Amino acid sequence: MQEIWNNLIFILERFTWSSLLDILLVTIFFSLLLYLLRDTDAQTLLRGIFLIVILVFLLTSLVNLPAFSWLVQTVSPALIIAVPVIFAPEIRRGLERMGSMGELRFWRSPKGSRASQELEATLTAVTKAVVQLAERRHGALIVLTRREMLDRFYKNGVMLNSDVSPQVLLQIFYPNTPLHDGAVIIFENRIKAAACVMPLSSSGVLNSTADRSLGLRHRAAMGISEVSDALAVVVSEETGTISIAHRGRLIRRLDGERLLNSMRAIMATDQPVKTNRLKRLFKKNQVEEQMEETE
Repeated sequence: MQEIWNNLIFILERFTWSSLLDILLVTIFFSLLLYLLRDTDAQTLLRGIFLIVILVFLLTSLVNLPAFSWLVQTVSPALIIAVPVIFAPEIRRGLERMGSMGELRFWRSPKGSRASQELEATLTAVTKAVVQLAERRHGALIVLTRREMLDRFYKNGVMLNSDVSPQVLLQIFYPNTPLHDGAVIIFENRIKAAACVMPLSSSGVLNSTADRSLGLRHRAAMGISEVSDALAVVVSEETGTISIAHRGRLIRRLDGERLLNSMRAIMATDQPVKTNRLKRLFKKNQVEEQMEETE
């Protein structure tokens, strides 16, 4: 302990502005790393790795263990190479998230009663269409754009640029029609494109559930929510279950009222949603799923 204290004093005596810059750069690096791994399964794994590193450092510093220290020094290079392999999917999604920052709109939607009314009309139309699609067991995937542009996704679909109405959405997702297979992207309260191909999620969230109704539409909804701030609404073709995906999280078994309230909470702000109301909604949804599984 005395040696650690002496080393600390030695460092403080030689602390300069360049040292402060050095610490600041390291802090920025780890902040970006945590941001890239936010809302992913790797976040828990990374927390465990940090804990192990701290314990090993304290153990080798406080106790004289020559054999164990040699083992740590020998294995460390291999672990440094293995980390990018272990976190490959998360690193890829993180880089896509950083790349999508360049597509952020430098202007914001006009505030006021007219913009609010247009947004409310869009959300109401989507809710009515989704409820009817769920009753008819017609699968659907609707993506509502927020701050980040989704140019690379709607360009691979069929451009429509039409008004948002329940009739149009019902027609698009009617089985065996040319546009029913794919996602609809809504941008600035208009249907920008249909039959768009979304990226599939590679996280283990959907694999951990025993429900077989979570197919490609749910993976696509999770995938677009992981690489952007968009809100995805998905209807299961097998069960008619309504779900929404946002920031890598999935809320399932929604009715019309809960769907509308959830979309309002997410779309009404330009910032990432961190409201207590939405957190309670996620928590409530998880509790309901656990109760259904136990039954």
